[in-house]
Amino acid sequence: MSNLDLSVSSFLEDGFNLKNHLIKFLHINNEQLDQRLIKGVDDLAALHPGAFNKHDAEDFYEEKVGDAHLIDLASWHLNSSSYIADTLRLQQKFAFGKVLDFGGGIGTHALAASFLSDVEHVWFVDLNPQNRSFVEQRAKQLCIEDKISIHRDLESISDVMFDSIICLDVLEHLPDPSRQLHIFMEKLSPEGVALMNWYFYKGKNEEYPFHFDDPDMIRKFFVTLQLNFIEVFHPFLITTRAYKLLRK
Repeated sequence: MSNLDLSVSSFLEDGFNLKNHLIKFLHINNEQLDQRLIKGVDDLAALHPGAFNKHDAEDFYEEKVGDAHLIDLASWHLNSSSYIADTLRLQQKFAFGKVLDFGGGIGTHALAASFLSDVEHVWFVDLNPQNRSFVEQRAKQLCIEDKISIHRDLESISDVMFDSIICLDVLEHLPDPSRQLHIFMEKLSPEGVALMNWYFYKGKNEEYPFHFDDPDMIRKFFVTLQLNFIEVFHPFLITTRAYKLLRK
């Protein structure tokens, strides 16, 4: 177990030492990192191919975004730390047992979950090989690598049933998010909880070109959600919601 503090207050202080981790991983200095963080959103958007083909989404996130996604996510977590902190508080309230962090990005929630006493182990899943390598390095630097497993996809851990599923800022990037809900239904233990959010909106001026926003897709998603999950109240004023499987 880490001798470092991975509490919410620690995240608010420095994102679990995020900038130092990025400097070591990217082999750049602090000034270079600050410049990249300022341009992070624009640099990632510049990689977008335009008319985003749904069938190319997986290849795009795995092969083309490179470390630009790391920088974009780091900028978001550092500049919106109060919001992220509340999602960590929500995770702290509900997460237990075997935890899946699906599309875990820079690893904030996986790292924090590994520190919780009720959590047995965390499975971090992300398509982007840069994200996976970075989170693996972070776990080692924080001395918690024994509590986190790093994976590309769920197929590689098909035998695991999860007590907690964390899926934040991911569903809007999937061409068929309702299918992902069905997969979560199969992977969630009977008393388990799923923490999820979504933003099916490209923005008024295409600020979020990576998001899918087809109305039929969105309707199918909400029908699937409402037929199979029941929301559990939580007191945090954030977009993330807590769900359990709906017993029929």
